Amino acid sequence: MGKEGYGIDPDRLADIARQVKGVKDLGVSVAIVIGGGNIYRGIRAERQGMDRATGDYIGMMATVMNSLALQEALEKLACPTRVQSALEVGRVAEPYIRRKAISHLEEGKIVVFAGGTGSPFFTTDTAAALRAVEVDADVLLKATRVKGVYDKDPESHEDARFFDEISYMEALERRLQVMDATAITLCMEHKLPIIVFNLLEKDNLRRIIVGEKVGTIVRG
Repeated sequence: MGKEGYGIDPDRLADIARQVKGVKDLGVSVAIVIGGGNIYRGIRAERQGMDRATGDYIGMMATVMNSLALQEALEKLACPTRVQSALEVGRVAEPYIRRKAISHLEEGKIVVFAGGTGSPFFTTDTAAALRAVEVDADVLLKATRVKGVYDKDPESHEDARFFDEISYMEALERRLQVMDATAITLCMEHKLPIIVFNLLEKDNLRRIIVGEKVGTIVRG
């Protein structure tokens, strides 16, 4: 949402697309999972008295909107992109089919996974971990607006301690806000490393891919 405070900021969208293209141009296969919190969050809806499952479905539809916007931005940069949705929205996106997603990646396309897991009560984190495992990704990159993983919220605590590296178990035991427990556990079971980094810092995505030390790495 960038500076808009809500919805989709065109400048932020263009910057994300530029960063993704930069990584793709290095010869890396890229699959993306997008949340919908800039438009709607199921947890927030629950606090407002709405049924949690209904709120989650609305949130999943918001991820479809974000995915289509990113697809448009990427294709303006001449990056062939396919959106696959776990929710049935056949007029605007393909249904999620694992083998088809892998085929797109092998053909050099960027794949954007929308609709979360397709089921309520699961976070975007879990959807990202699940899709990463399904397409046999080498690493899961979690883009945030802070440097990486801290022992407490760095935006409200000046003394928050930053971790260069942390194990899956320590992240779980300390209940650090890396990803939710289901996502971390899935990554741990499949030995899939997680790198948490600030997407807002210039070229961080490319720097990670070329091997620079950026953010926090979570692994065994």
